[in-house]
Amino acid sequence: MLILRTAAVSCRGLAALRYLSSGCTASRGTATYIQGQSPEPRIREYFYYIDHQGQLFLDDTKVKNFVTCFKDKHFLVFFFSRLRLNQSGRYQEDFPFLSLCGRERNFVRCDDQPVVFTHLLQGTEADQELLSYCGGADKLSVPFRPEALYMHPISGRVYHPCTERAGGVGLVRSALAIELSPFFVYAADQGQSGQPTHFKWGGKQHTLTNELSGCFPTAEEGSGEDGGVG
Repeated sequence: MLILRTAAVSCRGLAALRYLSSGCTASRGTATYIQGQSPEPRIREYFYYIDHQGQLFLDDTKVKNFVTCFKDKHFLVFFFSRLRLNQSGRYQEDFPFLSLCGRERNFVRCDDQPVVFTHLLQGTEADQELLSYCGGADKLSVPFRPEALYMHPISGRVYHPCTERAGGVGLVRSALAIELSPFFVYAADQGQSGQPTHFKWGGKQHTLTNELSGCFPTAEEGSGEDGGVG
């Protein structure tokens, strides 16, 4: 009950920020919306954007930076723990993810992936490490699997598995990817111009599985330099 009450307070705490956008019609691709619109009785709809740093914004925020992103940890944990693929039949093309907060439908789009890993944490067990995402510290985290890291061959961005509910793939934030980059091992005949083959971590050399490679179209072009390690 305490968790539910805290989450409810977090949702209500957004009212002032949302009020600034209410009544303003915004457009994203073919989608047109009004923040806080009510398509049916007792239902409200809001629209969000996640950047490549894992920061969450109201989608129609004009200047998106650390000052304007959501930073309340309780709200972020509540929001991202309910994040899933949007199969609601509404705004699926422009906002492919959805987080439900009571009677609120929170539609989400992102620069790359909705889950962005920002920190590597020590778990409760001595040999356990966690990848934390989107401002939730250990409350939003998955076990770190060094062998599952995947460097995209075109963009250079680094990815790691996340929950299937949130799409199965999480982006490693550029700052963290740079910290991890010295531990990638490349084939001798290719150097760093090729794909890494191993990752040295915890006193072991892990063979990279590249299990996430099938999640990206083979002809996909990189979406920018941020997030890459090259």
